[in-house]
Amino acid sequence: MTTTRHTPVPHSPLSDGDAVALHGVRKVHGTDGRRVTALDGVSLAFPQGTFTAIMGPSGSGKSTLLQCAAGLERPSEGRIVLAGVDIGRQNERQRTELRRDHVGFVFQAFNLVESLTAAQNVELPSRFAGRKVGREQVADALAAVGLADRAGHRPSELSGGQQQRVALARALVTRPDVLFADEPTGALDTVTSREVLRMMRMLVDQEGQTTLMVTHDPVAAAVADVVVFLKDGRTADRVTLAPGSDGNAAEIAARMTRLEA
Repeated sequence: MTTTRHTPVPHSPLSDGDAVALHGVRKVHGTDGRRVTALDGVSLAFPQGTFTAIMGPSGSGKSTLLQCAAGLERPSEGRIVLAGVDIGRQNERQRTELRRDHVGFVFQAFNLVESLTAAQNVELPSRFAGRKVGREQVADALAAVGLADRAGHRPSELSGGQQQRVALARALVTRPDVLFADEPTGALDTVTSREVLRMMRMLVDQEGQTTLMVTHDPVAAAVADVVVFLKDGRTADRVTLAPGSDGNAAEIAARMTRLEA
């Protein structure tokens, strides 16, 4: 089946069609002489139903951008709108509820509980949050990542790629507005990485899942619609990718090389 990929570039913040928008966001760590500016006036918006990769040299602010956009960290200045909510106006409890209801996370580490089945792992965070997730929802989430027949398997009975797909299903079971992924293929081999990336791409194309992914890997970034490059806490470059082009990874690698130089 042929799917259509969207290719918008992140644009001026606060459009009605944005899943996440950052306006003039600064994040400073430390105090006095030890102050480090991780983000320096970043304004970006990420339209609903798109896949954006965030890249940049070490210390460029990639992970800080992700954490601020997801409401895990408060910016020092600026405004962030997530799922239509200005999170700067919320207290910690309200931000926690917003993340629980509207955000999904996938990390480099799978963070699965070894004694639980795939289905139980998918359900676990919702149970901790005091929310009931039905068996059908869990089954649908596993089916969406191609693991309908692995619901009863424990992590030790699954490959690395399958474990990351369970983590992906866990992030998606509550149908979040935005999926935040921090180096989701960093612990996987090349073949397995492609499997997970193909699944993430499919979720954007077929389910309209808005996805923001931090990665250092040009091959991983090549599956996105748009790549945003950071340097020294600022937006340094961006590229809209041609769907399915074999030259995407090379183009991204070349831009990273110029950025690092």
